[in-house]
Amino acid sequence: MDTVVRFAPSPTGQVHIGNIRTAIFNWLFARHCGGSFLLRIEDTDLERSTRQAIDTLLECMEWLGLNFDGEIMYQTSQREAHIKAVEQMTAKGLAYAAPAPEGGRSPIFFRVPWDRPDFTAIRETGPAELELHPETPVKIDFTGVSFSTVSKKGAPMPAAACLAGFRQMKLYDGAGNVLFELEKNIDGIIHDKQSFSLGNCVKMTFLRREIFYKDIIKGELSKPLDGIKDLIMVRGDGSPVFHLANVVDDITQKVTHIIRGDDHVENTYRHIMLFYALGSKAPEYAHLPMIVNSSGKPYSKRDGDAFVGDFREKGFLAEALFNYLALLGWSPGDDREKMAKQEMIDAFTLERVKSAPAQLDSNKLLNMNGAYIAEMPFEKFVAYAGKYAGDFVNDKVRFEQVARLMQSRVKQFGQVASWQYFFSDDFPVDEKVFKKQLASAEVRAALNFLAGELNSHSELTKEWLHIIISKTEESFGIMHGKLFQPLRLTVSGVAGGAELDETIMLIGGSRSAMRISRSLEVYQKEMSHGE
Repeated sequence: MDTVVRFAPSPTGQVHIGNIRTAIFNWLFARHCGGSFLLRIEDTDLERSTRQAIDTLLECMEWLGLNFDGEIMYQTSQREAHIKAVEQMTAKGLAYAAPAPEGGRSPIFFRVPWDRPDFTAIRETGPAELELHPETPVKIDFTGVSFSTVSKKGAPMPAAACLAGFRQMKLYDGAGNVLFELEKNIDGIIHDKQSFSLGNCVKMTFLRREIFYKDIIKGELSKPLDGIKDLIMVRGDGSPVFHLANVVDDITQKVTHIIRGDDHVENTYRHIMLFYALGSKAPEYAHLPMIVNSSGKPYSKRDGDAFVGDFREKGFLAEALFNYLALLGWSPGDDREKMAKQEMIDAFTLERVKSAPAQLDSNKLLNMNGAYIAEMPFEKFVAYAGKYAGDFVNDKVRFEQVARLMQSRVKQFGQVASWQYFFSDDFPVDEKVFKKQLASAEVRAALNFLAGELNSHSELTKEWLHIIISKTEESFGIMHGKLFQPLRLTVSGVAGGAELDETIMLIGGSRSAMRISRSLEVYQKEMSHGE
């Protein structure tokens, strides 16, 4: 059977990096297996799934190179198939209409299978016993069982689950007498809609059963049926819910593997039952670890950039973001980190996806982006950088000179705006850092001396700059290297960047001297004003 996976987002306007990483893993798996990567737009939320939101999603996928196979399936186009599936399950006795609210229509529920020996995803785990709170009646009807257990403090703790969770159920009073046996009444409850309300029950015994499946990433997972309620499939207004539509669409698209976030683990138990009820084999499942922040909490906007559009606007390359997200929770099994797409396709397996949450490291992503930028052909780098440069891109000759100097130091193209000091003497300075760096009288005197030397020296070289800075430090009793930071700050207004000698040479000697003198004057005025 050919491998078929799908990416099934619900477009809301912005694409979260967690969702797009799911798309990346699906895409890599499909390409590795030589299978199909399908796109399904779950657009049943008509208020949020606007054309603009869908276009944003498609643009994002195109930017990252996530090409899909075949035509897009829009979930709204499947409405007839969804309703037909409900009719099919109702005919099998696996769906029922719940009591309708006053003035409303009845919602349709899926009934967790009571007695289906051919459903191999359900198994027995042995006898179970619960202590019940006698003041809360046990209620049993065709929708399930409700009761209260006893808390540590003796208070009632309400609980409810499907009928299928309580095979061989017996209820007992305080004297140990059996008050009710579910097996003897199940036909009347399911078929004739009989209901029971039993008081003074102190104990319940039953045969516990569970639904289970093997997750490719997380291993075997299971959930007791007495912890599952019957599932609503169609709302009172006639609209199908996510669970039904999701499964029916997967059947329609012949999906063989479902790769999605581990926030869907609980849904999977129910979906496996729906596949069975519709006579289809459930796909294989792989649940991806969540992306978390440094505190281990789900990564969100308040932690920084959380949407693909944020990264794109700040100047991250699509190749770098794709590479980083692909390695966020997956490893090729060796030390490789910077990988071309074909390398990732060749190495990708779901078995190498980690089950633990994946922590987003902004610095690591920044460094990876910087590595991709450093490898760009210079002409392409200049073109990209020009989009973030503002007006100073118009000085083409100087812009190319600066770009050649700075390419290996750019981590994201948004940093290009900070090149302002190469083009204009009007640049921002961190006042707090400025005062700290110029606090020493020796440093100010040394800078004043350097300004004179730079202004009088017509032709700057690296060798001369090294010598004059070193001699100035020695003459004014400044430790070697300690003049670099204040000098850089007065010349450029920034604390980092290219080598200082190359920066000064590009700005020019007399212009650098003027900036140093201006900075010293500003400092003196600030200090005088402060006094």
